[in-house]
Amino acid sequence: AVVMIEHVQHLDAQGEPLTSDEGAAFIEIRAAAAPWQHVRPVGEDMVVTELVLPANHCLRPVDLGAIAGCGHTTVLVRRKPRVAIIPTGNELVPAGTTPQPGQVIEYNSLVLAAQVTAWGGEATRRPIVPDDEAAIRQAVLEAAQDHDLVLVNAGSSAGSRDYTARVVVSLGQLLVHGIAVRPGHPVILGTIALPEAEGRPARTVPVIGVPGYPASAALTGEIFVQPLLARWLGQPPPRKPTLQATITRKVLSPMGDEEYLRVAVGRVGDRVVAAPLARGAGVITSLVRADGIVRIPRFSEGLNAGDPVTVELYVQPDAVERTIVAIGSHDLSLDLLAQHLAERSPGFRLSSANAGSLGGLIALRRGECHLAGSHLLDPESGEYNWPYVRRYLPDLPVVLVTLVRREQGLIVAPGNPLEITGLADLARPDVRFVNRQRGAGTRVLLDYHLERLGIAPEQVRGYRREEITHLAVAVAVASGVADCGLGIRAAAQALGLDFVPVAWERYDLVIPRTFYEEARAGGLLAPLLELLHDDRFRQAIAALPGYDPTPMGEEPTEQAG
Repeated sequence: AVVMIEHVQHLDAQGEPLTSDEGAAFIEIRAAAAPWQHVRPVGEDMVVTELVLPANHCLRPVDLGAIAGCGHTTVLVRRKPRVAIIPTGNELVPAGTTPQPGQVIEYNSLVLAAQVTAWGGEATRRPIVPDDEAAIRQAVLEAAQDHDLVLVNAGSSAGSRDYTARVVVSLGQLLVHGIAVRPGHPVILGTIALPEAEGRPARTVPVIGVPGYPASAALTGEIFVQPLLARWLGQPPPRKPTLQATITRKVLSPMGDEEYLRVAVGRVGDRVVAAPLARGAGVITSLVRADGIVRIPRFSEGLNAGDPVTVELYVQPDAVERTIVAIGSHDLSLDLLAQHLAERSPGFRLSSANAGSLGGLIALRRGECHLAGSHLLDPESGEYNWPYVRRYLPDLPVVLVTLVRREQGLIVAPGNPLEITGLADLARPDVRFVNRQRGAGTRVLLDYHLERLGIAPEQVRGYRREEITHLAVAVAVASGVADCGLGIRAAAQALGLDFVPVAWERYDLVIPRTFYEEARAGGLLAPLLELLHDDRFRQAIAALPGYDPTPMGEEPTEQAG
């Protein structure tokens, strides 16, 4: 048996205890010892010929210890697949460059390279190649010499300057051109045949033509590149964690293609909800904000609100439990709120979906969100939000908490070249207007003032042209698509535009009383509501042009009658 040293007392020749073993004549064992206790038998951990790690095992830190412990300093591993990424296009400029009109910052190769690295490969970002068939062919051929896979970004559609398919045909075999997936329809799959040269055996190098739109490019990486790298690394096909959820609104999808619908996910009450995000192939932020993907089957026409769906998660399932879901009016203060929430309360997230103020109230009625941003002016009473709450949420007790007071006005071009002075000028035939979507509080505010001015919607040139955010309205003006649009001052200043003031308004958070009471007891919304009394957050809001945080955190009461 082995006796632990802390169970031993050293004694001198007279049997007196010592503080160390120096001069000890005897020892006294102060705890019972069983036969063979603390004796490690030979082979307890590893024995000769015993399997320590199987083939295709992904090495972890503890595995390195086991390898060294059994006497090995090296081990045979699979080489990381080498992947070349070639961006193509005359319009592309490198990241860090200020794009001129008609130019686009090239960042797809950055995304694809990061994906390849995360999936166990070694990525090489090649220089931008112009839309020239010979130049693209040379770039692909050079990349194939010392890489296992070549990704050619853009040039995979059917336009006159889309050369990737022709290049693949000239160098090898074109296997697929176009897949039944959205976004990502014009994917190219092919191979390049490399002859024997300089002692290298002849080999075949796969080539993937990746669509140029950012969301399409990233999803193409997930669908085709990740499984291929996993196979080369001897790993099983990757699987994301999944959960069952309820889709929050109707989604139409064209038959014939499997659609990868990006969604924000959160638990509201006793169910998990999935709110669809922007579906454009060029909207990279839809993937940034997405918590997961819902696949709409190829021969389905879409989803109805309330349908059960399976979400393939980009986040861990427990993150869904700490997600605050906000659906309603768009406001810049919500972005700041999300940022400060993440900084102050790590692990908590605010996920916002822009559906307009009325859309937010309807989402609350359906139990699809924790709160809704609203700034709905009642034309008859002049009261904000409460009249609409009474109309749309008659059976749902709620609390209104003011987030900000903000300034609305007409966003116009720099210098206001058309000399627009107010909403009355919208009736002028030379003024092109861009509107907000129906149900948006800004649209309600516009209609209220147009009615007071005696201006019919038909008199406003562009009344039916709609955008869904204040910044989108500002972009329409900045790009010359419209001469003006109603929006907040901060959006105008963000793009260097001028602003004609119209009105100040109150922007409230509409919160079901159940969630509000739970927050007061430390529930999910507690960190968010605490932020409304945080000086640092208030200062950040005050720094936004046209914002007044003075009433933040107040609970406006319902007016009688």
